[in-house]
Amino acid sequence: MRKQKFTANPDRKELLSAVNFHMEVSLGKNPQNASLEDYHLALAMAIREPVIRALNATDARVRSSGAKQIHYLSMEFQIGRLLGNSLCNLGLYDTCAEAADELGIKLVDILESETDPALGNGGLGRLAACFLDSLVSMSYPGYGYGINYQFGLFRQSFANGFQHEQPDNWAVHGTPWHIERRDQSSMIPLYGRIDSSIDAEGQYEPHWLGWNTIIGVPSDIPAVGFGGTSVNFLRLYTASAPSEFDMAIFNGGDYLRAMEHQVAVETVSKVLYPSDSAEAGRELRFIQEYFFVSCAMRDIFKRHISNGHNVTEFSQHNAIQLNDTHPTLAVAELMRTLIDEHSLSWDNAWEITQRTTVYTNHTLLPEALERWSAALFEKVLPRHLQIVYEINRRFLAEVELKHPMDAECLERMSIVQEHPRKEIRMAHLAIVGSHSINGVAEMHSDSVKKTLVPDFYDLWPQRFNNKTNGVTPRRWLLNCNNRLATLISEALGREWIEDLDQLIALESLAKDSSFVQNFKAIKRANKVDLAQRIRSTTGITVNPDSMFDVQIKRIHEYKHKVSVAEAIVPAADLSEQISTAG
Repeated sequence: MRKQKFTANPDRKELLSAVNFHMEVSLGKNPQNASLEDYHLALAMAIREPVIRALNATDARVRSSGAKQIHYLSMEFQIGRLLGNSLCNLGLYDTCAEAADELGIKLVDILESETDPALGNGGLGRLAACFLDSLVSMSYPGYGYGINYQFGLFRQSFANGFQHEQPDNWAVHGTPWHIERRDQSSMIPLYGRIDSSIDAEGQYEPHWLGWNTIIGVPSDIPAVGFGGTSVNFLRLYTASAPSEFDMAIFNGGDYLRAMEHQVAVETVSKVLYPSDSAEAGRELRFIQEYFFVSCAMRDIFKRHISNGHNVTEFSQHNAIQLNDTHPTLAVAELMRTLIDEHSLSWDNAWEITQRTTVYTNHTLLPEALERWSAALFEKVLPRHLQIVYEINRRFLAEVELKHPMDAECLERMSIVQEHPRKEIRMAHLAIVGSHSINGVAEMHSDSVKKTLVPDFYDLWPQRFNNKTNGVTPRRWLLNCNNRLATLISEALGREWIEDLDQLIALESLAKDSSFVQNFKAIKRANKVDLAQRIRSTTGITVNPDSMFDVQIKRIHEYKHKVSVAEAIVPAADLSEQISTAG
């Protein structure tokens, strides 16, 4: 069978041909015996062709235009199921539904067979995913950077009224959306020591030596914009050992010990949010944060330089958004890269860093803001701790000019907390290293300024602003509630899909009896569908005319029970198990 090349807007026949090709050739399956999961994979592979072509074309446009690029760093990306969203944004949903009908299958059943990528857990990850969708739909060059977790926080089930958790190995059968970029892997240093010397001009010159190494292997997940003309990417990193295993130990018969360092390294990208109740868990989480930040920074610099730009122009061509405090090490890593690897002066490097970096705060409780012990910091990232101390020294000198002789103010604002133990306040580092700080709702942003960090707002009021959380209308209305979306489009046209302000025109239809009747009919039809789902899932019959109040919330397993991660995190010191490659 020869696969036909996709046109820009494939019809039902073309789509069926592509699906059948991938079913037989890519998956080696007989269509007559194929499962819904097989059809999901075949359909996803079929639409990969126009998606990847658009991805390459988008990248070429960005590079040729020299446009400033936005890099969104986040520990979580709750991107949701990708096939239905991509079909909707490509304008292929209805065509695929027709093709599925011809095969005697419902498209909704195919879409339900897709596993939800366990790359995020809550609002923080969903916000990141919404921003990526909005950026690409508006044709901005915006890219996500994170970790390619093998296991999500946990997979939830209930038995006899009790919650049970199992490891959420979401990609155990593979995923058609990952595009591995092994040739763009990065070598990430950890641990080691600082040797100091004086350069020819009498300046202090530190050397980070004896470090251990992790390899970050990137895979891209395409982010398809509405209309399909722009496709950006979410780049996720998998931790890999520099060598597969110690052959000498293996040949000596100690097979398990030969694999120790490989297992330890791969643990870094194993689990979303390993438990920090033990020291090994805290160290692993700290390494996770540096791992993806350092991978991202090296990738951003590669793109910047390959586009023909000078390092001194970095802030003119790049913006780095820190989604909460988890990526805050980007401030120290950017400084280290500019000073140690590109020989910029401190003042020039700091100006570039502040002009590049932006911080989004998600947490108002002071006790919930990240702090890392100085001892752990020095053990894992000795050079970065030096840089943080110098940032803090210069910052406190600036504060003292405004608040002379105010020791309490200096203590409150310091990046370094001295008591009861020496810790690095990551939120303070993010604020000091950024030119813009925002909350995620107007009330939240006001609380950040007035309650959480009023001293910083008093010092730099111009840096604080608000960015209200948005939603993705393509996913949460057009895709999830197709009946209602169709009714709105019949009344207003389809322009509202890209301009939600137009929905205000629905107010004038509140007294239109025909529109209201259709609206109520759609609402009841959706409730009938829900009642049928409840019946088939639980065996419980509910009245569709009831008032439904649905709340969905996972009881975070790390809040009430030992994490599955603790079965994976090596009990011994990670620094002893990660292979040395100094």
